[in-house]
Amino acid sequence: MPPSRRDELIDAAMRVYARSGFHHTGLDVVLQEAGVSRMTLYNHFKSKDELIVAALRRRDEIFRNRMMKFVESRAADPIGRLLAVFDYHEDWFAARDFCGCMFINASAEFCDPRSPVRRVAADHKRDVLRYLRDHCETAGLTDPAAVAEHLNLLLEGAICAAHVVGRVGLDGATPPAAARSARAAAEILIAAARAA
Repeated sequence: MPPSRRDELIDAAMRVYARSGFHHTGLDVVLQEAGVSRMTLYNHFKSKDELIVAALRRRDEIFRNRMMKFVESRAADPIGRLLAVFDYHEDWFAARDFCGCMFINASAEFCDPRSPVRRVAADHKRDVLRYLRDHCETAGLTDPAAVAEHLNLLLEGAICAAHVVGRVGLDGATPPAAARSARAAAEILIAAARAA
């Protein structure tokens, strides 16, 4: 079944906002990318913010589904799966269209914690943390909630380093190198949690 005009609009918005940000990107750019009229937009969304929320939700669905499929294809055991999350990020950072994390970028542009955009970004980050925590619990790690928090901080730091430093190649850094460094630190954290 072909995608609906609404889905085409959401997918176009996701691509445009990931590349160019939110506040400085006019709706005309999204409409041109989607090949739809302004009337079509307002038939489906009341505002630009409502479209942004829909685009973030689509990005969340795509990102987490891809990550989980990747992780499950790489390892059967929970420790291997925790480390495969970092391998997934390495592949993501190496992609030609990597522009950083759409959710981090959204939270930077929408500072009000009550903003629906900010809440969707926070929900995404909580869902990734929950995924890590589930694997930490399954692995029987000591204090799985704390280990998951630490692993998540490594991921978030790697995302920022890949985008900010790796994309401009400062000191020879590349985006994938950030994920490899985070993975090495994750191995140390996981080993300590297993030993305890």
